[in-house]
Amino acid sequence: MQQQSKIKFDVKLPLILIHTPFGLKFFDNIARTGAGKFYAKFTTYLMPLITALALFLILGAIITLFTSEIVREGARGIGPQSNLLIPGLNPYLPIAEGWIALVLTIIVHEAGHGIVARVHGVKVESTGIVLFLGLPIGAFVNIERDELDKISIKQKSSIMTAGPMSNIILAGISLFFMFLITSSLTTTQPLNPNIFGVSVISVTPNSQAESLGLTKGSTIQQIQNNEIRSLDELQENLGSNLGKTVSITWLNEDGEKVVKQTTLPKERRADGGILGFTPAPVSDPKKVLDNYNSLFVSNPLALLAPPTMAQGLVPFSGMMQEKYSSPVFGSFFSIPANLFFWLWFINFNVAIFNALPIGPLDGGQLYNTIIDKKTEKRKGILRHASKILTIGTIVIVALAFVVPWLMR
Repeated sequence: MQQQSKIKFDVKLPLILIHTPFGLKFFDNIARTGAGKFYAKFTTYLMPLITALALFLILGAIITLFTSEIVREGARGIGPQSNLLIPGLNPYLPIAEGWIALVLTIIVHEAGHGIVARVHGVKVESTGIVLFLGLPIGAFVNIERDELDKISIKQKSSIMTAGPMSNIILAGISLFFMFLITSSLTTTQPLNPNIFGVSVISVTPNSQAESLGLTKGSTIQQIQNNEIRSLDELQENLGSNLGKTVSITWLNEDGEKVVKQTTLPKERRADGGILGFTPAPVSDPKKVLDNYNSLFVSNPLALLAPPTMAQGLVPFSGMMQEKYSSPVFGSFFSIPANLFFWLWFINFNVAIFNALPIGPLDGGQLYNTIIDKKTEKRKGILRHASKILTIGTIVIVALAFVVPWLMR
């Protein structure tokens, strides 16, 4: 049994770390069970699989950015802060569900490390939370580093992998509950066959779209008497008329037809847009629901598209939720559905990011230990292999951030 410490504060402004004894007894109790010991064995060899998945997704994203101007334009439009899992800073991460999911994600991650550390007899000195300017942004388990350095690589692999693997398990559970909710939905508002065009899901403040009178929920149907039935047609018609005066026809939220003229800017905005609004295709509620439910089997990774971004493709998004009802939650089904989505989204991303071979991350600590042990007697560049791996991975990750701005 570990000796529990008192609450201590470690101030490193703007960060404040609060060390507590809470949870240490829980780690000990779980570590003594058969389930705890099984989990420690289960996680031993899984880190390379999680790392491979992370690199596959990152490299795939980079290739897509290099080959698609539309994707690069979209990335510039949402900004680099959209890559950060910080509610309030990331514009597509909701405050309430985002904070709940983030806190649970970090607790589960650190608990995984703590339990498996105790299975292998490694001391956990404290648990705690991290405050940034007084706001909780994370949690931690303070494992005795000297003991961690003395155990075998297999045991260290088990401990380091337990955090990301715990997140993947919670992500899978959340995905399952998402499926239970969306598979039970029924359509309450079928698509009006006379409605076509592109929906406006948000309007940038002080933009030309706002001054023109476009509002969230409007449906753009024509530009210069050319019917608009897809996002590509919208981009093509706006892009070919830069600097010209055009007529734009749309239906407002009440279904009333509006026709106005405006002079388009001579070039695209800094974010890649033209008028300053976010479009989405007009969606058939039944097709959206059927397509979304099919992804749970055919391509679960496609379900990582946030409802705040893929408004017309996600049945529990703000744009689509009023078109469905649940036999259990009624019209309020979007509340649990969104919570489970963000639990799935944040847990999955935290898991694969921590598995990357970057210095202080879980993957980095494990791979650096293995590499340093294999190269400790080598000379030349091989002595720096772990640092080279870390720097190389950082460069790969950085590319996913900067490519949209490098290729304009």
